[in-house]
This record gives sequence, C-alpha cells and structure tokens, in this order.
Amino acid sequence: MTGQERYPHVFSPLAVGGATIPNRIVRSAHGTLLTGEAAIAYHEARAAGGVGMITLEATGVHRRVASQVPLWSDDVLPYYREISSRIHAHGTVLFQQIYHAGASYGARGPDNWGASAIPNFQQGVVPFAMTKAQIDEVIDAFAQAARRCRDGGLDGVDIHASSGYLIHEFLSPALNQRDDGYGGSFDNRLRFLLEVIAAVRDAVNDPGFVVGVRLPNEDFTPGGLTPSVVAEIAARVDPLVDYISLHMGSYWRFHTLIAPADDPLGVEMASNAPIKRRVTKPLIVVGRINTVDHAEAIIRAGEAEMVSMVRALLADPELVNKARRGEEHRIRPCIGTNIGCVGQLMSGSPLSCVVNPAAARERLITFEPADKAAHQKRVLIVGGGPAGLEAARTAALRGHEVHLHEAGQRLGGQVAIAAAAPHRADVGAIVSFLIDEITNLGVTVRLNSYVDADLVAELDPDEVIVATGTTPRADGFQVSEPATPIAGHQLPHVYNAWQLFGHGAPVTITGPAVVFDDTGSFEAISACDVLLKAGVHVTLVSRFEAIGGSVPFPPVTVEAARERLMSGNFDFVGGHYLRSIDAEGVEIGVLFTPRVRRLAAATVIIVTFNEPNRELVTTLDPGNRYQVRVIGDVQGRSGIMNAIHGGAEVGRLI
Repeated sequence: MTGQERYPHVFSPLAVGGATIPNRIVRSAHGTLLTGEAAIAYHEARAAGGVGMITLEATGVHRRVASQVPLWSDDVLPYYREISSRIHAHGTVLFQQIYHAGASYGARGPDNWGASAIPNFQQGVVPFAMTKAQIDEVIDAFAQAARRCRDGGLDGVDIHASSGYLIHEFLSPALNQRDDGYGGSFDNRLRFLLEVIAAVRDAVNDPGFVVGVRLPNEDFTPGGLTPSVVAEIAARVDPLVDYISLHMGSYWRFHTLIAPADDPLGVEMASNAPIKRRVTKPLIVVGRINTVDHAEAIIRAGEAEMVSMVRALLADPELVNKARRGEEHRIRPCIGTNIGCVGQLMSGSPLSCVVNPAAARERLITFEPADKAAHQKRVLIVGGGPAGLEAARTAALRGHEVHLHEAGQRLGGQVAIAAAAPHRADVGAIVSFLIDEITNLGVTVRLNSYVDADLVAELDPDEVIVATGTTPRADGFQVSEPATPIAGHQLPHVYNAWQLFGHGAPVTITGPAVVFDDTGSFEAISACDVLLKAGVHVTLVSRFEAIGGSVPFPPVTVEAARERLMSGNFDFVGGHYLRSIDAEGVEIGVLFTPRVRRLAAATVIIVTFNEPNRELVTTLDPGNRYQVRVIGDVQGRSGIMNAIHGGAEVGRLI
C-alpha cells in the first residue's frame, strides 16, 4: 500500500486563502538562531523532504526587538527573495511568523514595551506599559512587515498572538491590567489584535496573500487564557483570517510550549476541541504529534485540517517523502528530550537535535552520508549502545563490512536501560530504529561477546571503533569529596540507579528512600519516579541547587518532571553532598560548612559518575595495522546526543 492510499487525508491538498498547500503536514514557526545560508539550507531540507508548508521563525516587526533578520527594514528583501525561490522550487508554501516579543524580550530601559508593567516570568524585567502612540507605531510595524513578506515573494504571514508575547499580553486578563481602550473588558483586550489584522490586510492589499493567526489554546498563566476564553477570541478572529494555528503555553509554564516526553502524545488536543467547534477556517494543531499515522487520525476525525510536526521534522527532514513512499519504518524518530533542540536554543546555541547530527548543519553535512567509501574496510565496533549502533549504521551505508560485538545480552546500552524507567520509554525509539537499520544493512552482530586484544587480532579489522560505554561505580565515589569514599556505601540497602531500572542485582524497596544525585541528570529523576511508583516517600538530595541541574535549560527539559515529582510524596534538598550512610539513614552537608543534617532512609540510591570501560582502549597495540577510534560515553563525556553525533561522525570519517 502506498502512502497516498494509507494516508488519504494527509496527502490531500488544501486551499488556505490564496494558497494551495500540497499536503497537510506543515512545519510551524520555531526558533533556530540561524541566519543567511545556514537558515535557508535548514528550511530547504524540510521542503525537499516533502513538507506542505513552512513558517519561518517568529521575527520582530520593530527595530527595538532583536531578531535574526531585519524585518523592520527593506534590507530583508534580498534574503526573502532567495529563500522563497528555493522553498517554492520544491512545491512548499512559505509563510513568515511576525511578532513583537513584549515583556519576554527582557530589554532594559525604555525599549522594553509591554501591555502592562508586569514582568515576564522568565525575564524578570518590569516593562513600560505602552502608550497609545507606541501601540500605533507597533501596529504600523506589523503592517509594513507583512508588506515586506509579500514583496519578498512569501505566500503569507502568521501573526503571533500566543506564547506570552506582546499580542498575547493584550489578550490576557492576567497580563493586561490597562484602564484605557486596550484593557479591561474582553472587547478592549481584543482590540490590539483586531487592529493588527486590519492593518496587515490593508498593507498587503492582496486577497491571494495569506494572513493567519496563532492563538494560545491554553496559556497556564494563573488568571490567564483558558480554552473557553480563547474559543471566543477565535470566533471573533475567524472571519478576518485565512487560518488559525493553536499552540499551548507561555513563559509561566515554559515546558508546555514544547512538550517533552513526559507528556502524552497529542497533549494539546483536548484544549483544542472547544476552539475547533467555534471556527470555520482551517486549523493547525501541534503538540507531540510524531507520526504520520497520528496526523492522519487527527485530520480524519475532523479535529484539525493541518498538523504541524516541528521536532519530528527536525529529527528526520525526509519524514513526509518517506511516508509517501510507504517507508515509515525508515523515519528517524524524535525522542522528545528537548535537550538537542530547544534546550540548546534557549542556552544561547543554534538549534540542534539529539538524534539527527545534520539538523541545522545542512550546509555542512547531508542528512545521510552522501558518498561511498573509496575503499571498503572491515570495521569492528565494540559496544552496542547508541554510539556503536549509529557508527555501524553510518559505516554500513558507506559500503564498509561492519561487525558489531556487544558484551551484554541485548543492544541499546544505557538508552535501553533508561527506557525501562517511568516516563522515559520514548528514548528507546531511537535504539529500535538503529537496530532495524543495521539489520537491514547486513551488519554482523554478536551478542554476549566480550572483546579483548586477542579477539581483535583474530578478527583482523582495518578499523576498531570502541564504544564500550560506562558502568556504575561501587566504590562510594562522589565529586564533592573525590578522595574519600562515602562511609556506608557498601551497606545492603544502598544501590545504584541501574539496579532500580532492572539492570543488575534486584532492589528491595522500602521507605523512606533517599536518592543522592551527583550528576544533575535525568538518571536521578527516573530513580525517584521508580521509588514513588513503589509507594515510598522519596527525598532527592543533590549537589546541584535544582533538580536536573546539569540538563540544558531546565524550564523546557526538566520542569515537567519536577512538577510530577513535586506532586507526589517527595522532597528536594539542593546544594548538599552525602557525608555518610548507616542502617537507619544518611547524613548530608554543605561543602566547606560545618552544618550536618540527618534524613531517615531505608533505601538509598547513589547516582554518581560511572566508570568508563576503557580496558580495551588501553590494551590495544597502536603499532598494529588497524586504526583505533573512541566514541560515546567511554570518552568521558556522557549523554545520548554526544553518543549519536560521535557515532555518525566516525562512520562518515572512516
């Protein structure tokens, strides 16, 4: 069965205003921190991959709001003409999201404009409440920005009235505390948006140019917008626009803007329902919709006309084309950690992706290896975690003879272990994908195969790629006191997190429990999840000041897990180290201070840095004819992103 037959709703065109979108998988706006050719190449890869519509990231209409391109000036026109011609060459429709960031911009001084003098939850800067003259200035800026989009060859604009930005501030009864014609009543709060839409329509003066609006379905700002209120807004806006796009969240609950794997698939659909009933124009929905099958079900049920799959297309830009060809099994899955994409972005780095090393680097490397190896080599990969699997896949794609040996009984390494924890099953999808890939590519796999120097000599490879990972320590090590083992670490009620996840000696869980987090990673969070599920009280003690302290940009990567933990029988103590363990509890303290606290504990879980499995590396003879390369956690830098990117890099290099 072809993709067209399997997904008839997804692969049917849709008229939106004056544009015809060739299929219903669209890519809504999202930040990239890319400019110039890097940005064009990123978007062009998704257009070439078959996506029906692309909306460029939210771009400031006013020169007082920083953005990646100067939308406030005609200087933007050459860039727009270049990107629009290249996107249109693939049959994809191109829109630009236009906005003013409002209080979320966090500017200091008189340039920090907002609906009211209410600081943004993340930025913490009190804005200046806009005057009528400033409101008129920004409305005109929206209009002129839309005109430039038209003149640059784009097909339309997406007016951003969501995510806690300026128009959203005016709409929100929590953030708009004005007492003039733009505040107070529902009609007054709606006035700014209506005037922006009217000004944009007048400026473009082209019925074929698409004007859409993005609204929050629910913003989670206390006292803010709920689905029922937004339904009224949408009903008023519906006759004035060509489509409506819905998106959850605000800075007050940042993780709802980009739902992590903690949230269910299709997490926003319930909030969309009352709004969908009030609109007649095509509706775009988002929110952990990761497969074309899911998108087809949503459209077939009449819950939306278009489905945006931002992170899924980040993970695999060829998603639409693969589905059309009936190759869904070849789609590289998004695993929803948010660490590679928005976690990097909000930490000040350009967009990336945990599972796709080429994401946002398209001008530098192709999604798949573009070349075959000049000389076929026999490649031995030691270790079947994500680094070894990705290296095996990439090397096999390039034509090498690949042999993968894994010391354990199954492939997947630490990712397979992590996927066994509550709320973390999605991370296992990348392992399943890679295993299927290397099977289809004919990689020779040997399980329960411990590799030493003698076996390497026997196998006689041209390349040895060591991806042996790490193993939990059992010596009571912690970073705060590296020379002194934790007293009592050898007691029978003390375990490592892997044991909780079913790897190693079984754990007898009794309460209360203490988890000590030395790494600031998701490992300790998952350990707490297991213990809470077992019904015991849990105290997480961390040397970091916050839960998940080493994870990039916790508001979007860790916050959902923090809410879940805090909703249970749980306490958190940050900024402490583990002084000692005895049969009845633990002593904790703050480094370089005399204070000591005691916590009762019948079960203790120590999450500290693992020991890299470097025995093979140290015993291999560099004088032999083979080249030795080390990738993944065994390097000493842990994490699935480092593992997959490293595996892909070495597979392209050899």
